[in-house]
Amino acid sequence: MKTSDEYKKSLKKMRPNIYKFGELIKDVTTHPATKRTIEGHAQIFDAAKKDEYRDILTTKSSLSGKRISRYLSIIKNAEDMISNVKMKRLMFNLTGTCTGGRCVGFNAINAMWATTYDMDKELGTDYHKRIREWLKDAQDRDITISGALTDPKGLRSLPPSQQKDPDMSLHIVKKNDDGIIVKGAKVMICGVAASNEIFVMPGSGYKETDKNYSISFVIPRDIENLTIVETRRPSDERELSDGFDNPVKIGGITQAYLLFEDVFIPKERVFMNGEYKYSTKAVLNFIGSYRTAIGGCVAGQGDVMIGAAALMARANGLSEKVFKEKITKMIINNETTFGMGVAAGILGKKHPSGVWISDQLISNVNKVHVGTLPYETKRLTQEISGGIAETGCLPSCKDINDSRYGDLLKKYLKANCSGESRAKIARLIEWLTIGSGVPGCMHGGGSPDGAKLIINAKTDIDSYINLAKRLADIKEDIKVKNK
Repeated sequence: MKTSDEYKKSLKKMRPNIYKFGELIKDVTTHPATKRTIEGHAQIFDAAKKDEYRDILTTKSSLSGKRISRYLSIIKNAEDMISNVKMKRLMFNLTGTCTGGRCVGFNAINAMWATTYDMDKELGTDYHKRIREWLKDAQDRDITISGALTDPKGLRSLPPSQQKDPDMSLHIVKKNDDGIIVKGAKVMICGVAASNEIFVMPGSGYKETDKNYSISFVIPRDIENLTIVETRRPSDERELSDGFDNPVKIGGITQAYLLFEDVFIPKERVFMNGEYKYSTKAVLNFIGSYRTAIGGCVAGQGDVMIGAAALMARANGLSEKVFKEKITKMIINNETTFGMGVAAGILGKKHPSGVWISDQLISNVNKVHVGTLPYETKRLTQEISGGIAETGCLPSCKDINDSRYGDLLKKYLKANCSGESRAKIARLIEWLTIGSGVPGCMHGGGSPDGAKLIINAKTDIDSYINLAKRLADIKEDIKVKNK
């Protein structure tokens, strides 16, 4: 397994193809726009070598028997899924932000492991053999893999094949015996700058008319004809600075648009090639495990918010006990999403391919909670912290350290601690509640409305009606009255 230095060196060797603010980022490990997300992901390699984290961050490979990163493993049972949830919580605790260059790719591997198995069994293809051989090699190289599902989509009321511009979803433009050529885009993709390779999946379930959009493959991040554009985030200006205006020096979220202009994918790296009937299954396999583990991610974020809020209370000269009811509610929010994730893992089942699939109903219920409870925790963090952390009315790090008036600013910022320490806590809270410390709680891994559709589909209302009829001793068949 790699060290953090070896990981960074692997990124330095890659062809520069990432842009931000019109500038080509020549070295993602040193550029201000990307270096912090690299540092956050690098911590995974260092933490994996520590005894207290080893069992969470590593496991034995089911392919080679070697010790590998859990992010490159096949989830074999409920215990592995629970470790996934714990791992997500741990990584936010360690980095203060998202490490999406690992978790999405991890779930994509497991989703397509099951899907390719089904395709090979039912269609006689060799996709599962391909993914197996690729994954063993990926484990041997200990690479970092991001995942890409979301397409631009265009008009949401129309399927891909009916869009005026066919490129509004990534699609096949040419096939031959050597592989496929694809064109289009994947958008709002997390952690790409920190990855060695990108695992692409279909963005939705498709019908036969959209079969050319039913594709899955894995590519080097620096593949020819792929241009990556990092998105601008609201707090970019502060986060590109080196002072305490950017409170998290060892982590940072990056999101990007991936622009495919006739990119060639060799056959051995293609895991779905127009098999539209399996696109829905692939997506469902993905969201089951992803919406399970995201409960741990937002709980990890909540842990940091509780600590920051309590610290600010003390800095303001108050005891956190004054805010006991609010902090208790924050704890409940954290453990609700974490516990729902654990439950979804335990109540899952093993797929014939050997991969563990989380319970779809519970994982999607968890997604709905993830889209609401963390925002309440953020609000409570701001309430406890007061205006200095919520209103944005805080001088910059540069002003606070200015030789002309900085000492006066520090004087008027101090309370139960120095003015500089109080400003640092405020910036951290700002980062966590309205800045880039916020992972995609609402729409990461899909929207709550999409989760509710699955919840309704997975719930048998008639069985509940029959329970009520039996208890009330009702024999009459009461049907829905047509309007």
